[in-house]
Amino acid sequence: MATVLIVDDDAALREGLAEALTDLGHTPRLAASGREGLAALDGDVDVVLLDLRMPGGMDGIEVLRRMRANDAAPPVVVLTAFASAANTIEAMRLGAFDHLTKPIGREELKALLHRLPQRACIATSPNEDAEDTLIGSSEPMRHVQKAIGLAADSDAIVLILGETGTGKELVARALHVHGKRSKGPFIAVNCAAIPEDLLESELFGHVKGSFTGATGDRAGAFRDAADGTLFLDEIGDMPLAMQAKILRALQEQVVTPVGGKRVRSNARVIAATHRDLAKLVAAGEFREDLYYRLNVVQIAIPPLRDRVADIVPLARHFLARAAATGGRAKHLNEAGIAKLQRHPWPGNVRELRNAIERACVMTRGEIIGSDDIDTSGNETRAHAAPPDQDLPAAVARLEATMIKRALEACGGNRTEAARRLNINRQLLYTKMQRYGLAEPSENLTARVAKDDG
Repeated sequence: MATVLIVDDDAALREGLAEALTDLGHTPRLAASGREGLAALDGDVDVVLLDLRMPGGMDGIEVLRRMRANDAAPPVVVLTAFASAANTIEAMRLGAFDHLTKPIGREELKALLHRLPQRACIATSPNEDAEDTLIGSSEPMRHVQKAIGLAADSDAIVLILGETGTGKELVARALHVHGKRSKGPFIAVNCAAIPEDLLESELFGHVKGSFTGATGDRAGAFRDAADGTLFLDEIGDMPLAMQAKILRALQEQVVTPVGGKRVRSNARVIAATHRDLAKLVAAGEFREDLYYRLNVVQIAIPPLRDRVADIVPLARHFLARAAATGGRAKHLNEAGIAKLQRHPWPGNVRELRNAIERACVMTRGEIIGSDDIDTSGNETRAHAAPPDQDLPAAVARLEATMIKRALEACGGNRTEAARRLNINRQLLYTKMQRYGLAEPSENLTARVAKDDG
């Protein structure tokens, strides 16, 4: 669990972010001005979400400057509704971890927390998806579970293979939790999500002053994971130059911080990818020596279409989780089960989870039938024009449809619709305007205030 300090003068946005963080299992702390934010910055704060424009004589840039003057300061993410080249450059120059444009949705917030540099408190927090992809007693899943049991106590490198959405990180977490290193940290780094020029510092750390913005020493993921597990997700997308440095770290168990001296590392490394590394090696896009160094113990996660027997147990798990988080208990009828079992699930367990959550939101009654289960998101991508051209349009159509249905189900009550969709009200109003579902002249801030009243 992370303690997240939210510094923003907009009460509605503060509350929306706080609600999303609470849902994700974290603890929000609120401040309405820069001075309040500085006063609230105790040693237990893990990350700061900082508004750029605030009244009272101290804007976000000045607050960031004062926070980063302390070498022990937590990472700071600057938020703004008015991004410009100047304020983005200045925020990053002063040491901000990222500079994001409002509004920030729940999934974007979740992804942000998972890629923050000071991960120890966040990476070991309860995962809301825990055991999702390990549920099931089909023969393919039993094979995965047995492999986890055999490899858990070993220090050998494990390479996890599987399509997107199969749950590669959850298998890595299971290897950690069930192994002899379970009392140590579990540090996850998504190699595809971090810019190439920041990846070396993210993995190996840096010393103060080694480059612009290095305002303090940083250990890096390899040392953060000492006595525990380092999970390198999507390693197939790692740049070639970094692959050589990773190979040396794995072979010698030594890392070299940017601008620093060699340091020993004893983290157990687990890597994962959805890509075919052998093909990447043949194409010259992945180092052959690194491939063989990683491929010591291999665990391949089967796609959901190859373990149909697990679909219903997984769906019932997601239904139970929805009921446990404040929703009504709902059940699948035979027609609903049959539809789930017929669908190929190209998005795997993640797609199934989303389909069940969508059905729970959009179904008034307690029984979920075939007509209540919408799998059109993937069908649109499969049968329309090429994905790189039409994916944004397909997502927009799906969002608009879900918002319309939620509003209809709630009799037009926007606060209730936002709750059902699991987004904050400000984001709902923004999307309603984007998709032409609100009056053009409607003022969003005024609407939030009206709903609050």
